[in-house]
Amino acid sequence: MTAPVAIVTGSAKGIGLSIARELTGRGYRVVVSDINASDAEVAAKELDGAIAVPCDVRDEDQVKALVADTVAHHGRLDLMVPNAGIGIVSPILETDLATWRQVTSVNLDGVFLSLRWAAPAIIASGGGSIVNLASVSGTTGTPLIASYAAAKAAVINLTKTAAMELRPHGVRVNAVLPGFIGTDLVSDAAPEFERHLGLEAGAFGQVIEAKQGRFGAPDDVARAVAFLADAEQTWVTGTAFTLDGGLTSSLI
Repeated sequence: MTAPVAIVTGSAKGIGLSIARELTGRGYRVVVSDINASDAEVAAKELDGAIAVPCDVRDEDQVKALVADTVAHHGRLDLMVPNAGIGIVSPILETDLATWRQVTSVNLDGVFLSLRWAAPAIIASGGGSIVNLASVSGTTGTPLIASYAAAKAAVINLTKTAAMELRPHGVRVNAVLPGFIGTDLVSDAAPEFERHLGLEAGAFGQVIEAKQGRFGAPDDVARAVAFLADAEQTWVTGTAFTLDGGLTSSLI
């Protein structure tokens, strides 16, 4: 049996790299894609059978080329994981349009373009799966990251809509909604959260740990992605899979 092929965007580090590792361990031939070409090359070298293809997911031509290069190299595409994302802490009244567009262009446009151009290749390969990376911030009001939360809310709806449109073609579409994960993105943003919320240095981590038990690990997300991508999950589509240690289950 031919090993399945997966593209993971934003996979040179953090959650994306953990997803790439998990999929490699499950027998996928992974395409490590990232805006940083040198980091993607380094990451791909540690994964058996992986190749690196640089891509800025905001650029439609680059996304089309990413899919085309993958199919040219491997002959097929079975799984797309649009993981690339950014976040900027900024109150709404301090957010300019350029900042808004910077965040939404990666977190929403990038997911749309990845889905839009991966789906035909997956259909041509006989069907498969798309697993989008959303966030629990897309399900509730999330102060200080309005652009991020709005984009992730849109990704959740896009996931459900695409699941229905692509179901007749044998493509399942699901999303993982992580809580706060212990990545550089979160640790770099923590001081800004503390400043805007009037918290002491280091207190943000205490708040998150009280709400969700601990910071999630990138491997937690990777295992959820792999579960949703598994070809045996034939009846799982249109799902927004919450992965937050209980963060959104309690008011206190």
